[in-house]
Amino acid sequence: MAWVPLESADQLAELVALSHQTPVLFFKHSTRCSISTAAWGRMERGEAKLPANTTFVYLDLIRFRALSDALAQTFKVTHESPQVLLIHQGQCVYHASHFEIRPEYLPAIST
Repeated sequence: MAWVPLESADQLAELVALSHQTPVLFFKHSTRCSISTAAWGRMERGEAKLPANTTFVYLDLIRFRALSDALAQTFKVTHESPQVLLIHQGQCVYHASHFEIRPEYLPAIST
């Protein structure tokens, strides 16, 4: 699984535009949190259960907290850490945090 690091507001806009062609999954990761590390591991181990043809995006929210806030504002979800947001057609179709981050919980997206 290849994760694209999110590091700029311009890149965020490009990824939202991309979501009109293919789903985009954002993983907001706190490098200081053991729960976040556990959730990251579940996502990595559950790659086969993740939606096909999805672009996977990693956000280090310690380094890029402003981008985390931008995600929360753009998709009208409360900021949490760790957190996943599945974006399709420019809309957040699923989000979860903490122990609810499990690959098998993500909805299938037909493209």
